[in-house]
Amino acid sequence: MDSPILPEGVKRCSLTTFLILLLPCFALLAWGGLSAVLCLWKGLNQTNMSNVFAFALWIVFDLAVIALGAGAFFTGFLTYIIDRKELKNIINAAVIIGFICYSGAMAMLGIDIGQPIRGWFIYWHANIHSMLVEVSFCIGCYLIVLIIEFVPIIFENRKLNEIKPIRLIGHNLHEIMAVFAATGAFLSFFHQGSLGGMFGVLYGRPFAAREGFYIWPWTFFLFILSAIACGPCFTILCTKLTEFISGKKLVPDNAIQTLAKISGWLLSFYIVLKIIDTLGWIYGVVPRAGMTFMDFYREGPYGVWLVVCEILICGVIPAVMLMIPRIRQNGTWLVVAGILNCTGIVINRFVFIVVTLAIPVMPFDRFWSYVPTWQEWGIGLAVLGYGVLVYALSYRYLPVFPKEKELNIIT
Repeated sequence: MDSPILPEGVKRCSLTTFLILLLPCFALLAWGGLSAVLCLWKGLNQTNMSNVFAFALWIVFDLAVIALGAGAFFTGFLTYIIDRKELKNIINAAVIIGFICYSGAMAMLGIDIGQPIRGWFIYWHANIHSMLVEVSFCIGCYLIVLIIEFVPIIFENRKLNEIKPIRLIGHNLHEIMAVFAATGAFLSFFHQGSLGGMFGVLYGRPFAAREGFYIWPWTFFLFILSAIACGPCFTILCTKLTEFISGKKLVPDNAIQTLAKISGWLLSFYIVLKIIDTLGWIYGVVPRAGMTFMDFYREGPYGVWLVVCEILICGVIPAVMLMIPRIRQNGTWLVVAGILNCTGIVINRFVFIVVTLAIPVMPFDRFWSYVPTWQEWGIGLAVLGYGVLVYALSYRYLPVFPKEKELNIIT
């Protein structure tokens, strides 16, 4: 259906069909809205967070989506700084996904702090000794960068592009996009690392504590590597899902294969370092704490199976798949490898956030388990609904994929 507000030369479903397909998103947003109202009105007693689990489901979602959204800054870095021109066909999608992930994470944090009207205290009354302050500054600034990168994509809407001042602003922003890509890479490098470094310096919790390189624990670098290894795969997965739903070819294979290959190399490097880190922890940190490896898994629902899933099934296997061209070039196996890669990073964030707190650190302590309330699930899944809604609207009304028209004329 052609319309003056739809991208030129491409077809979209009717507005009625579009809205019907988005009904699950509206349902998730309604659930999340009710949950947010209850948490802000009645307090965090609506959750199962406690003195034991100060970090819970929202922070798992938060760190997971921030890692998955790393495709934005890393793809931008490859496109504008390294000058991989083929990635210009997918950079718009990466930016939109990054914006969704970071804005959704900030929205969850607004509920998590309990009194969002005092959120500005983080910036004005900053605790300069806290890694989380540096994380807050970088995430806040990078979200601004993502908004600036998203604006010219919005201004490419056919109707908006007819307005000369908007067209000029969008064009000028495109011309200096390399500056924002470099700024985003700088900001993301530090907040991704500090999120991991925060756990590495928890010396009172030997499950998370790690050795250091100068002032940084190993987890600082592992979090950066894991994010840039999985972010491009998440961008590929979102693109492939869009192609499946629309029934169209949206991105040339060379762009997909470039991202997949780079992701495979980075994931392989990360997994090697992760295995070395795990062995160093088992034979270094743990014995010095007067414990053994199995002391951390002797009770509770969080068993050794998490280690196997994270490192072997969702780490080594997808790394090998992405490194072998014949497997990587098969669409089905590429999607499988991407899902495993992203799942492994989510498990990693879950382990650091929840399992670290569940394991006792005193002889008289016991293992704890954590079950989120429906309010926590509502706010977490509302980010999923919000993300699908923004991405769907962007695909429908904006030229997200520059080669869409050309690829579908050919095919």
